[in-house]
Amino acid sequence: MKKLVSDFLDRYFHDEESIILMLLLISGLAVLLVFGGVLAPLITAIIIAYLMQGLVNILLRRGLPQGLAFALVYTLFIGVFLLMLLFLAPSAWNQLRRLVNELPNLISLGQSSLMRLPENYPSLFSEQQILDFIAGVRGELGVYGQTVLEYSLASIPSIIAWIVFLVLVPILVFFVMKDKIQLVSWVGNFLPRNRPLMSRIWLEMDQQISNYIRGKALEIFIVGSVSYLLFVILGINYALLLSVLVGLSVIVPYLGATVITVPVAAVAYVQWGIGGEFYTVVLAYGVLQLLDGNVLVPVIFSEAVNLHPVAIIAAVLVFGGIWGFAGVFFAIPLATLIKAIINSWPGRLHSMNSKQSEENDVA
Repeated sequence: MKKLVSDFLDRYFHDEESIILMLLLISGLAVLLVFGGVLAPLITAIIIAYLMQGLVNILLRRGLPQGLAFALVYTLFIGVFLLMLLFLAPSAWNQLRRLVNELPNLISLGQSSLMRLPENYPSLFSEQQILDFIAGVRGELGVYGQTVLEYSLASIPSIIAWIVFLVLVPILVFFVMKDKIQLVSWVGNFLPRNRPLMSRIWLEMDQQISNYIRGKALEIFIVGSVSYLLFVILGINYALLLSVLVGLSVIVPYLGATVITVPVAAVAYVQWGIGGEFYTVVLAYGVLQLLDGNVLVPVIFSEAVNLHPVAIIAAVLVFGGIWGFAGVFFAIPLATLIKAIINSWPGRLHSMNSKQSEENDVA
């Protein structure tokens, strides 16, 4: 056992940089788990500044001065931020409240369809089971509706925290973007001067994560906007709320589009029943998802994140369970980070085997 542990340490922790990197990763994870809520505005600002830096670099390559490029990109960020804060979020929240309040009535409208189940499948469903199910759903929805209505009064501390968050984030984004060079240099002082492993991991991560996050943000905007126009044209209720859900669904590959199909189809069914309008909405939503997966994604993502579907779903489950929605959004970048670390981690036995294989090829 002692030899096994010794061989493991000798293989993966035989140099100073690998030990320092492991300590930094453990320390960073501990800080996020313990102080993640407190540091949320700073972490959010760093991520947004990182995303905005890509636009700054594009403007710099076009010949714009550094100050003008920074001012234009930051103005764009403030405009989008205010648009979401003052229009999108309140409108979507109002539609959500209205939908929750109307859910018991919507269940009543669909009750006739549910009551046909005992007639069509008497061996699986009984009339009493359907009645109990409907009563239970009505009771639960009534509780949730009351909770949503009373949320603004019962969560004043949370509202104050959100106000502080919304005020701090734009300020922090400004200073992080403005003083990026000084901040990066300050952080670099705490790292080893000779850090080929960290540099190799950073180069791979910078390319893949920047492409992924910026591309994913653009995909959310395009899919959400197109779905909103589509739902408005088709005349479906709660068009803004559904389009927000459809836009956010692209965050989780394979699962998001499938899950959001349920509320889209449910709202269409309650509004029109089974008929031409219902099939039109479902077909249009399917075509939108088909174009997103086969046309939009290949165009947006210049560098695909090479992760197995099982790894993606596992990352969504793990990081979503730890950090909620934020964990779901960053599950794939975090999984990519783990993959890059594993691929770049030094291994003496691997190097020796590679060297021996090259010597055999020469011989």
